[in-house]
Amino acid sequence: MLNPELGESYAVDDFGEFVRAALPGLLRYGHALTGNPHDAADLVQTVLEKIGSRWARVVKNTGDPLAYTRRAMANTHISKWRRTRKESLVADLPDIAAVAARDPFDNEPLWQALRALPPRQRAVIVLRYYEGLSEAEIATTLGVSAGTVKSQASKAMATLRTRLQATEEGRC
Repeated sequence: MLNPELGESYAVDDFGEFVRAALPGLLRYGHALTGNPHDAADLVQTVLEKIGSRWARVVKNTGDPLAYTRRAMANTHISKWRRTRKESLVADLPDIAAVAARDPFDNEPLWQALRALPPRQRAVIVLRYYEGLSEAEIATTLGVSAGTVKSQASKAMATLRTRLQATEEGRC
């Protein structure tokens, strides 16, 4: 696979190779965005389906398909989060309660605090500290200014510090 960081671009018919190379990182990013691996896999699949159908245009117009994919994941996640916040009324309650698989990080204070962040702040924190991107790369990925990245990161870190300190004080 050609390396986009070195100025090389993906060929039009290399979508499969792009997916094979980028999938582990995209799944990690999706997990951090959504809070669980199942929603992360759904998010990655949804975005890759959309991008795959127009791969030639993505490569031609963006120059960095990985950054474009991350941005699409963040935008899709934020859109889904906004849609699902609305109440959904049903006529009848189900007879059996759904049993969700237990996430091993459910009781981890850092993950709880990270999940409680607004989607854009969470995306900035994940891209910065989990994926190791610079402020400029995050700004490009999310389609915002570097100043927005800095302010969102600052707000998120302040919120995380406050929540984690409160958690620590509660344990002592």
